[in-house]
Amino acid sequence: MCTPADSGDIIILSSDDDDDHKDDRDMSCLIVEVENVKEKDCVSSPSTLEEDLVVTFSRHADVLPHARYDCPIHPFTPTELETKMPVDSNQLICDQCFCYVCDKLASLCKTWCVSGICHCNSHKRSAFWSNLRNHKLLGGLTAFNLTLSEMDSHLREAATLLQQFRQELSALYSSYMKGEALKEYGLSQENQQGFIYNYSPVFEFVSSFLNQADQQDSRAAVIMNLGAAEDFIRHFHFSGGFIFASPMANVDTAKMMLLQRVIAFVQRQMVMANFTPDFINKLQDFCKKLHFPAELKNLRNSLCVRPWNDVLLVSVMKGQNVSGVRKDKGKKDVLAEQISVILLRTELLQHQHRYRELCRYLRVVQTDDIAQFQQIQDLIPYFMCMAGDFSSALTSLFPSVNAPASRFTPDLFLFYLKVFETATAPKLTPVSKLGELCCPGAAWESIKDAVPLKRHELVRFALRAQGCCSAVYADSRCWTSLLTIVNKPCGSLTALPMPSLQFLQEARDVVKGILLDQKGSNMQIPRSLHEVYPDQALLLLVTEALSQRILDSVLYPILPVLNTFKCILIAQTCPQQSYRSLKHCLQHCYLPQRVKYCGESPASYRCPTVPASSHQLTFLQCTYFCYSPSECKRLDINSPF
Repeated sequence: MCTPADSGDIIILSSDDDDDHKDDRDMSCLIVEVENVKEKDCVSSPSTLEEDLVVTFSRHADVLPHARYDCPIHPFTPTELETKMPVDSNQLICDQCFCYVCDKLASLCKTWCVSGICHCNSHKRSAFWSNLRNHKLLGGLTAFNLTLSEMDSHLREAATLLQQFRQELSALYSSYMKGEALKEYGLSQENQQGFIYNYSPVFEFVSSFLNQADQQDSRAAVIMNLGAAEDFIRHFHFSGGFIFASPMANVDTAKMMLLQRVIAFVQRQMVMANFTPDFINKLQDFCKKLHFPAELKNLRNSLCVRPWNDVLLVSVMKGQNVSGVRKDKGKKDVLAEQISVILLRTELLQHQHRYRELCRYLRVVQTDDIAQFQQIQDLIPYFMCMAGDFSSALTSLFPSVNAPASRFTPDLFLFYLKVFETATAPKLTPVSKLGELCCPGAAWESIKDAVPLKRHELVRFALRAQGCCSAVYADSRCWTSLLTIVNKPCGSLTALPMPSLQFLQEARDVVKGILLDQKGSNMQIPRSLHEVYPDQALLLLVTEALSQRILDSVLYPILPVLNTFKCILIAQTCPQQSYRSLKHCLQHCYLPQRVKYCGESPASYRCPTVPASSHQLTFLQCTYFCYSPSECKRLDINSPF
């Protein structure tokens, strides 16, 4: 638009990525000269004067920084490869010209017109100059195939540190190869010459560099670790001479430890850090190009880690794929990962409280370390508890094959019993083994959206656990905890009411049938049993189970179990029934004091509810069978057998 303002130069900026045209329009900075127009020659129409926008001031355009080949002042003659001397006037520069190779002002480039490497002839359309620029700016990171857009200050610092490391490492390794004379260690003898080769200084130097790398930005840290591995992996053991007794004095042993450290660190960053899939692929390609010795060939594919947005991994974690197998264009993709990667994913998903996704992943993923993976899979019930889904947790504890409950310890049983009863869990760091769940000093807190199990569900869980785990079945603490649960009357009752005779008669056969099915993995407690007298029914069931337990083998220590029965309020209200149940023995006469101070002869004293002619144990026999020999001696109980 013609205005009365001062005329001047106008700058037009074009895209540096537009390579479709090679005429003047391809330049990143153009100056359009505008003819001087006199004020009197510029006549504004009435419509123009009425417009809202009117230019009142203008000034000469500034030339922005640009590459030499885009200079708007000095023409540039491009060539594919010319390094001997400047072409035409390519050496001429303005104040804003930059060297394409060095990426700095052309006036600061030390090789601008140096014969053999004239940077003044460089431009982006030459493969030679582009490769030279990438090598110059990427430094020692060229082997990682990084682009300039991926470079940042952290990676530039990593390239600098890596270059210094390589120089110092080369000097140390050269010193190692020369060896040290025996006389320097006072080992030289007459007519004996030799050298000692000690790789320990090299190992310590590399370890120090890796410690420094671990403190850097995540991307820079993995680059520095892999860059260091590229150098020390080429070291070899010098044959002949003597080696220090220290393990790190041996090259092969030291290399193994260093490589394992590098691989473990890079794997952790690939899982924990927010790397792009493209960056992960470049790390994997770099690792595959390393020259692994024969004894370390198994580490070549150690960085084959799926990114979190992998199609198969995402579908498994979202529950869309329950097999872990995906077919794409005739190719079969199986979700199989190293055990170290599985542990890292388990740790991260726990930190993120993504327990359901973690359980789906652990049910499907495959690995080569079956033993360690089994320990992680046994945590699936715990993860379901943390998700607030106790029903799924119970299902996971008692599958038809290879039940995690079969590997319970008494402490682990008590842990789950408390979780199910209180809907709370200890505040733990991410766990990877069952033993880590039992942490006495941990603070317990409520589980979000979790509802405590009902008492009959707790009893069913406990009896099923006893049925498939001998350690739980034999431990008296587990019985004491279970008895404590069933000895708590529901509601505000202070004592349990006496059940009807009909109920006791019917319950006898039902209880025996339940315990007979206890050996199965799907034991059920009929609703009819605990519908009318829920508290009494559960107490009868648990007590009969305890009776069978005592008949099977010695229950030691028995005193905590007896003390639990002392607190049973039903002892004063339940009638005597003559059927096989240890509960009645304990109600009427199963106390140590009755054995020691009763006026009758202990040999003839029997439980009034057990016929003497039956195969039931007498009170004295039952007592002797439950106590340890030392307790029997302390209570003055002689063997009745």
